[in-house]
Amino acid sequence: MSISSIRKDYQLHSLSESDVHANPVVQFSQWWDEALKSDIVEVNAMTLSTITAAGRPSARIVLLKGFDEKGFVFYTNYESDKGQQLDANPYASLVFFWKELERQVRIEGKCERVSLEESDEYYNSRPLGSKLGAWASPQSRVIEGREILDKNAAALLEQYASGEIPRPSHWGGYRVVTETIEFWQGRSNRLHDRIKYSHQDGAWTIERLAP
Repeated sequence: MSISSIRKDYQLHSLSESDVHANPVVQFSQWWDEALKSDIVEVNAMTLSTITAAGRPSARIVLLKGFDEKGFVFYTNYESDKGQQLDANPYASLVFFWKELERQVRIEGKCERVSLEESDEYYNSRPLGSKLGAWASPQSRVIEGREILDKNAAALLEQYASGEIPRPSHWGGYRVVTETIEFWQGRSNRLHDRIKYSHQDGAWTIERLAP
């Protein structure tokens, strides 16, 4: 099969201005609940795009760990590539693609670090291996081999064998404060539904975009 011949006609749902809630966070919550019920593998996986010092886009998959009226939260190493890029340019975008529902959500906004208390609370909820990983991996840096990670993790496990593993100061959360959010519903013949919310002057405006 040639790549150019791969295509799928979307027919599951539709999306109109009369369908959506006036508040995009409520609308996202409704779609989120439907996604949870659809047995999507890693439903909270989302593409995070940042900008490098050279002005080039840089994207990777991260995991959503919370959302509310303040924005969408994920956690990472502050010294990683994405952390350094966000320190230099805090604007970022997120994309969810839930193929089982033929839906996509795009979010754009300014990133800010969550409070120390929020980072501590989430870190302390993580399993032991994940806590060790936050310390053991010098994320995004060149290393000589896998054995370095295993050696670091083993040493840390011995160091903290009799006590709690504290959160590293270089690890914590970011919140993407929503400025725009677009809900995309696949439709037949590539005539998809796109509803975009924009935050202006303290209120949300809703517009339909051509597919």
